[in-house]
Amino acid sequence: QYVLAVGSSVFYAMFYGDLAEVKSEIHIPDVEPAAFLILLKYMYSDEIDLEADTVLATLYAAKKYIVPALAKACVNFLETSLEAKNACVLLSQSRLFEEPELTQRCWEVIDAQAEMALKSEGFCEIDQQTLEIIVTREALNTKEVVVFEAVLNWAEAECKRQGLPVTPRNKRNVLGKALYLVRIPTMTLEEFANGAAQSDILTLEETHNIFLWYTAANKPKLEFPLTKRKGLVPQRCHRFQSSAYRSNQWRYRGRCDSIQFAVDKRIFIAGLGLYGSSCGKAEYSVKIELKRLGVVLAQNLTKFTSDGSSNTFSVWFEHPVQVEQDTFYNVSAILDGNELSYFGQEGMTEVQCGKVTFQFQCSSDSTNGTGVQGGQIPELIFYA
Repeated sequence: QYVLAVGSSVFYAMFYGDLAEVKSEIHIPDVEPAAFLILLKYMYSDEIDLEADTVLATLYAAKKYIVPALAKACVNFLETSLEAKNACVLLSQSRLFEEPELTQRCWEVIDAQAEMALKSEGFCEIDQQTLEIIVTREALNTKEVVVFEAVLNWAEAECKRQGLPVTPRNKRNVLGKALYLVRIPTMTLEEFANGAAQSDILTLEETHNIFLWYTAANKPKLEFPLTKRKGLVPQRCHRFQSSAYRSNQWRYRGRCDSIQFAVDKRIFIAGLGLYGSSCGKAEYSVKIELKRLGVVLAQNLTKFTSDGSSNTFSVWFEHPVQVEQDTFYNVSAILDGNELSYFGQEGMTEVQCGKVTFQFQCSSDSTNGTGVQGGQIPELIFYA
């Protein structure tokens, strides 16, 4: 009793306050045994032993018994394990536990990696209020058809939770007003016709009116929001101070252009800006890759067309990739196309880009001459 009372004002009140418990046995019904054991261990020995499957229950116990150091450790643990597949669940929990810093981190992940977050199994586990807050979010960086499909998946899961048959009518009922937060009119006509119009969750009148809204001069009034989400504006870190071309370089023969970088805060890498042909318009095939400690985190095989200018041309990964602070990552590009191209000069080892500082190092993967001072991969495209 003494140890617990010293460590927690709630236990102090429970054991020594005016309404102290006098029973020899005190039942604690709403805390999981494993979480309570972690709480006891911390209060006795100052050791914090957290695991992924018990950390939320431990945070609840730490909040309930006002043990701020343990609560902070739980939040830090959750922040480091935060990724797209669990961001929506953690958002729901962070709102419940009133942890604004964790809530903000969840939003950063959900906004930047919206498609992966909304398609995750965790999205189907959130409560109704969190669903409505996410679907209202202006900064979601994804197509509206992805939002609509995610809402339908959540409705199916909610029907099962409530023991209801999974029918369009029941899905509509459990969604309530959340259905009218989806910005259906901002889909393309083709997306609507192939998806929402055939989902059976809209009434015939709603489907009819939305088709008219797309095509008729005199548009009907709709209950759905009409303006597209703003999404996120990608930022660009440019690492060269000038560019050039010469008649005998820069050439591509299946060799790899690569550079290492590190950042001082967590960001999401979305793609690369590359130089193109110095001999007029040309099309390139390109394989881009992002690696950490030799492990491939993202790659894409795509094409881009350059116009003969010294501009950079954007190539994108399929999904933005979370990049941790103070760790070196490797980005590379293997181009196939017009051999003569622009290349960067006067490269910088450190670049300040908004609130993010980038550091650059030469990469051992680079076999085509790209390094810190010059070469390809002039830009990193990211969200922060």
